[in-house]
Amino acid sequence: MDLVQHERWPAAAVAVAAPRTRVRERTGGIRPDLEQVFRSDYPRVVGVAARVLGSREQAEDVAQEVFLAFGRSSVPAGEAGGWLTVAAAHTALNLLRSGRRRSAREDAVGRQQPQEAPDVADAVVSGEERSRVRAALARLPRRQAVALVLRHSGLSYDEVAAALDLSVGSVGTTVRRAEARLKEELDRDASSH
Repeated sequence: MDLVQHERWPAAAVAVAAPRTRVRERTGGIRPDLEQVFRSDYPRVVGVAARVLGSREQAEDVAQEVFLAFGRSSVPAGEAGGWLTVAAAHTALNLLRSGRRRSAREDAVGRQQPQEAPDVADAVVSGEERSRVRAALARLPRRQAVALVLRHSGLSYDEVAAALDLSVGSVGTTVRRAEARLKEELDRDASSH
């Protein structure tokens, strides 16, 4: 069955790009195991990205990029789950960071122009809190941010260790440091407002 015509996944979900991909030399076509890997790992990839971004639509865009990169890579199918999960976290964090920079530019322009009406998001405290957490997460060191996202996405210590090339014993330390750093970032953000 052609992935593009599958009813459960968006047509563009077959195309994508993730960080640091081992590029596969090929003369054309897609790798033969892409459909099987896509079917088994798409929900987890979207889930990880959605936890970082808070948007299913953006998470599906990230999944597209990640699966395109996987399709171009030489990552063995047996290692696909970990690779895709880390790639989803990295790509989502990159999207968050670029969004933060864009938002800062837009805010600078907005301060130059009078506000016509209050932003609806300001009225929703929980939405504002999620935004603060995402912004703080984007300021963490990459390894800590990815470890935190993966662990809170339901991966075991063994899976996080394998995905990040860490010892199992250091996963807990990395996650605890990430949580502490996230709290510091949130406190710093709260004190600046």
